[in-house]
Amino acid sequence: MNAPTAKQVRKAAFETSKLEKRLRRLVGQAIADFDMIRAGDRVMVCLSGGKDSYGLLDILLKLREAAPLDFEVIAVNLDQRHPGYPEHVLPEYLEKIGIPFRIARQDTYSVVKRVVPEGRTMCGLCSRLRRGVLYRVAQELGATKIALGHHRDDILETFFLNLFFGGKLKAMPPKLASDDGNHVVIRPLAYVAEADLADWAEARRFPIIPCNLCGSQDTLQRAQAKAMLRDWEKRHPGRIESIFNALTRIEPSHLLDRQLFDFGAVAAPGVASPDGDKGIDSQADFDPPFRSS
Repeated sequence: MNAPTAKQVRKAAFETSKLEKRLRRLVGQAIADFDMIRAGDRVMVCLSGGKDSYGLLDILLKLREAAPLDFEVIAVNLDQRHPGYPEHVLPEYLEKIGIPFRIARQDTYSVVKRVVPEGRTMCGLCSRLRRGVLYRVAQELGATKIALGHHRDDILETFFLNLFFGGKLKAMPPKLASDDGNHVVIRPLAYVAEADLADWAEARRFPIIPCNLCGSQDTLQRAQAKAMLRDWEKRHPGRIESIFNALTRIEPSHLLDRQLFDFGAVAAPGVASPDGDKGIDSQADFDPPFRSS
């Protein structure tokens, strides 16, 4: 294979620079929009060894260098003791970049394999066990925020999983208190596309550790949601962005949740309102986001 030309090298460097600027802008915007990080925070970044958590750590460290506020970053990895796990990879990487870290070792693998019947999905139990360990470590470290590497595509997949299989309108929150009530969980990659994280991981040559705890489970409902969104975006470019934007523009009066909107208090005000019932929205409201060209 021929070595890249000088022109190709310059072009690759230019594209990588553009990608970095986009990632920094999107992560910075999400942090600002949802007030994720404040001065004096100790942010515990949960590092799995996958492209998403590597990207999260990398971009947070870059933002910290230029941020007007001072905050700490500490990386935490949970070694679940599953066979073949390369336990040297993350410590070597974190020592190389020179940031504080903690490797928590707990054999959740044996628990999952013992409890979950063969052929059943392991992700639910694995996630709960992993989260419990991370909460404990956050308490020990005095972390004020727990940062997870979920990105825009994860949020959309979760939305459709809840819609299709859970019967509720619910996605992944960019910022929320943990279910035990003791921590604040943030997702600074909320605006970032998974494809950009894949490109960044390749450009930065992160030492990726594949998640093979449960092997390949292509029939997972999340995998089906991912495939559906990928197909939609291929056939109708811009549809993913439109759906994601919809999650930021909720109109409670136009849904059916009686806990969210007081339908009993509705009365005719006697003046026109842009939020009132239009019968059927104009086709012009739908054309731009779903244009396939």
